[in-house]
Amino acid sequence: MLLLFCSLDVWYYLRVVVVLVRAWFLSPVFDITAEQTASGRVVLHDVDLCHMNNARYLRECDFARFSLYTRNGVFKALRALGATMVVGASTIRYRRPLCVGEAFEIRSRIITWDEKSFYLEQRFVSRKDGMVSAVMFCKQNVLRSSPDKILQYLCKRKVSSCDRFTNTLTLWWSFVIVDCFEFLHL
Repeated sequence: MLLLFCSLDVWYYLRVVVVLVRAWFLSPVFDITAEQTASGRVVLHDVDLCHMNNARYLRECDFARFSLYTRNGVFKALRALGATMVVGASTIRYRRPLCVGEAFEIRSRIITWDEKSFYLEQRFVSRKDGMVSAVMFCKQNVLRSSPDKILQYLCKRKVSSCDRFTNTLTLWWSFVIVDCFEFLHL
């Protein structure tokens, strides 16, 4: 058992199983772009200097995406189509820290998609005061299929992302550029 804990991140894999089982028992969501919420709490394992470590934000986003894709059927479609997804890019902006013991929600939604990727927004919202603590934009690349095929499988018809794609990319790049200028003090 000690060898297992030393060689693998056992808690991560146990948490994945718990998240997927919990999402499986929740009611399915038929609107692929609907916002879904996953809750969490900052525990001692997540902190450095009494607030949540920046790497833990990304890990929590992974768990929230697992729940999102289980509930809206994307994982089922991926399996049926023999496809998979990987994170192609992510940008996160930290607004204020989440402290030890603080409860939070991650509100995740698919904003748009193109021929290769889904684009998501994930917001960390403190349950204490409703303040948005962090916002992450994530590009999920679809391998061995496409978002259009996944959506056709789920919706049984052609689904268009319309003009939302242009607005999302504009928002994403302005988000990245603002961060770069703030970093460089320009």
